[in-house]
Amino acid sequence: MTELMGRVTRLARLSLLAGAALLASGCPRATPSTGAVVVVESGGHSQAVEVEVADDDAKRQRGLMYRKELAEDRGMIFVFEDESPHAFWMKDTLIPLDMIFIDGQQRVSGIVTRAQPLSLEPRMGGVSRYVLEVAGGWAARHGVRAGDRVRIEGLAPRARP
Repeated sequence: MTELMGRVTRLARLSLLAGAALLASGCPRATPSTGAVVVVESGGHSQAVEVEVADDDAKRQRGLMYRKELAEDRGMIFVFEDESPHAFWMKDTLIPLDMIFIDGQQRVSGIVTRAQPLSLEPRMGGVSRYVLEVAGGWAARHGVRAGDRVRIEGLAPRARP
């Protein structure tokens, strides 16, 4: 029994040290990699974005809030149960974002470019089932337009249409 308690105590210490190292690094929480990828096909070119998946109310409400940067090939895909007009705001979002609205047939239905950080103004880009958020200016840099085809790969089965 004493040996078991010693192991538990060592594990607890290691967990505390790992947590302290994470806090000291300035990272408020680790962001899990989902393995999901969104590929936008535009003008004969394909551009892949590795995404975090926001497929429930809590994740959709948090979105990309509090991020200070977003790499060119990273983003977030919002997955909704229904295809309808979905509105987004930039409350507590510190960086400009492009919002690419994607319908149930996985076509771009609209784009909001360089949404102003910290704004409470609702932004809509058409009827959508998905919304891809990427760094501001990404859509223009890659020539993305309404009607472009999108492939969403690696979503968990519950998040699929």
